[in-house]
Amino acid sequence: MQLGKLGVWQFTDGMTAAEAAGFAQRVENWGYNALWIPEATGREPFAHAAWLLANTQKLIIATGIANIYARDACASVSGQNTLAEQSGGRFLLGLGVSHVPLVEGLRGHSYGAPVATMKAYLEAMKGGAPYSAVPAAEAPLTVIAALGPKMLELAKTHAAGAHPYLVTPEHTAQARKILGPGPMLCVEQMVLGVTDPVKASDIARKTIGFYLALPNYRNNLLRLGYSAQEIDEKSDRVTDALVAWGDVKSIRSRIDAHFAAGASHVCIQAIPPDGGGMADEALLAQLAPAA
Repeated sequence: MQLGKLGVWQFTDGMTAAEAAGFAQRVENWGYNALWIPEATGREPFAHAAWLLANTQKLIIATGIANIYARDACASVSGQNTLAEQSGGRFLLGLGVSHVPLVEGLRGHSYGAPVATMKAYLEAMKGGAPYSAVPAAEAPLTVIAALGPKMLELAKTHAAGAHPYLVTPEHTAQARKILGPGPMLCVEQMVLGVTDPVKASDIARKTIGFYLALPNYRNNLLRLGYSAQEIDEKSDRVTDALVAWGDVKSIRSRIDAHFAAGASHVCIQAIPPDGGGMADEALLAQLAPAA
């Protein structure tokens, strides 16, 4: 799989199916190599990936991430292989353990120890999940959402690499050190094309507020040296670290910092200048490889 260096990470639940297909086509035409789609409470990601793959020609569709509590290992193997074969190898499976509120509160499952649960799931996919249909020309790849050292080690030994979300270039450097030179390191970066510091900080705080309340992201920031008070208050130091804002040159500098730190792929989540859940397509066009 030639994932390339740049992709787009985007919720498409606010778009109709036709609008999402059109968005994917624009992402492809801008020259991005991949479109990453999440799983939360909206569209089922395997079904949505099939639609997006059918409406594009070269674009890789990646899940960022598919929740392992939403389907068993056999279902993931079947879905992954089906999409890889149908698309000529353009599907990348990103898996994650999600978060306690979304697993226990929303889905009613018991949230297991994250690393052990993911390890058992990946081993079940590899060793105990049959797939008897026509296979893809090449075995499809899996990356896992990984923030802490133990999950990153698992990404190195049991997957093709890691897909860290809501991270800094400093985290990227640490992740590459753990992964070593071979595995994929596909990092997400929020970007915001606003040059006014007050407005940028306000939009950034509103965007990341939900994530900072989740233990997985909070613990990662604590490991990176941010204080509990800074995280609780969504300080400028925290928001500036997680959201690259400013002009195109400044934003490109942050993306380049991830590459310098060892990222193999950066997927850009372009926050619109008025906030909200849609993409800033003008900014994506400016940051695109074909620009």
